[in-house]
Parts: sequence; structure tokens; C-alpha cells
Amino acid sequence: MSATQDAPLLERLDSLVFKLETLLNLVAAAAIFGLMCLGVTQVLGRKFFDFPVPGYIDVAEQSIAIFAFLGIAYCQKLGGHIRMELILGRLRGRPLWVCEALSVLAAMLLIAVLIYYGWGHFLRAYQIGDTTIDAELPVWPSKLLVPIAFTLLELRLALQLWRFIRLIADPDKEPVAVPLIARLEEQARKEIEGALGHEARGEPLARSENSAPGAPGRA
Repeated sequence: MSATQDAPLLERLDSLVFKLETLLNLVAAAAIFGLMCLGVTQVLGRKFFDFPVPGYIDVAEQSIAIFAFLGIAYCQKLGGHIRMELILGRLRGRPLWVCEALSVLAAMLLIAVLIYYGWGHFLRAYQIGDTTIDAELPVWPSKLLVPIAFTLLELRLALQLWRFIRLIADPDKEPVAVPLIARLEEQARKEIEGALGHEARGEPLARSENSAPGAPGRA
């Protein structure tokens, strides 16, 4: 498959994987909101009715795996993970893509090890029927989330490695499905837009009550 032929395939795969990443990220966000509501119920029930939520601590502990791991591939897609760019920020062209590819390859090896041992921990918990201490909730569902989330992250890293290899072969290609280093000027612009909103983007502000039709303008 030529470089020009595999570009549409890469974009389609990236789009499909991103839909799955977005779905799991929404599940993680819903879990955070649900845990927040459960925590409020726990506090109010204990304070006013002397009736806390049974097994609240166990539920909270098991739910950590949901929002701690399900959004990890989504964050990788957006380039949101913390990384050191002191050297990468000074590189351009093929040297940059070579370093990026090596870092992704190292990450893939590490994630592969975590998938292997995470799956082993899940099987052991499932086979022995491991449960939490208080409410005796099964712990294997939360442990299963770890290899599932890391497998999706491994797929995301594989797509990025594929693209970095193509960029090494032809540095003039447009980067697709890879995290890019944001320059200081771009970071500053995004921070200004986030703080000022419409004014920073040059968009007209919404008409206020004092600027109704027929009202006198400022001198």
C-alpha cells in the first residue's frame, strides 16, 4: 500500500477510534457526576436522617477505575498528557518525527506490559471471587477496565506510530492523528481566547439591555 493510498485509511481508522474514545470519555464523565451525586446523598443522608448510603466507600473506590482509565486514550488523542518538550520543541522535520516515533514506541512497550499484568489481575480476581471488604462488591469489573482502557490506548499509540513513520519517510506531509507541539504564541492566544471569549476572537458581543434599538450611542 502506497503512502498516498494509506492516508484515507489512516484517517478513517483515526475517526473510528476517536468515536470510541469519546464514548468512553463520556462514560468516565458520567461516572464522576454520578459519584458526586452519590456523595451529596451520602452527606445529606448522614447529616439529616442518620442514614448513610450503604457501601458508599466501596462504590467510590471501585468507581475510581472508571474515570481514571477510560479517558486515557482520549487524552492521548488530544495530546493532553504531560510530557517533556525541552528538546522536542527545538527540533523540526525528520529529527522531530524520529524522536516522536521512538517515544511512542517506548510507550507502546510499557502499555503492552501493563495490559498483560492488568489482564492477569482481572483473571485472578474473577476466579477467586474477590470482593470489597464492607459491601462485598465484586472487584473484577473495575480491574477489567484497566486492560480494556490500555488496549484502546495501545491502538491509539499504534495509529500515531504509523503516522510518525509516514512523516519520517516524507516530512512534508501534513501531520494527521498525531499530537503536535503548541508554540508559545499559540498557547498564549488560546489562553487569551479562553479568558476573554468573544472579544479575543474579534466576534461582536451580545447586545445588552442598554444597547437596545434607538438608544444613544457612546460619544
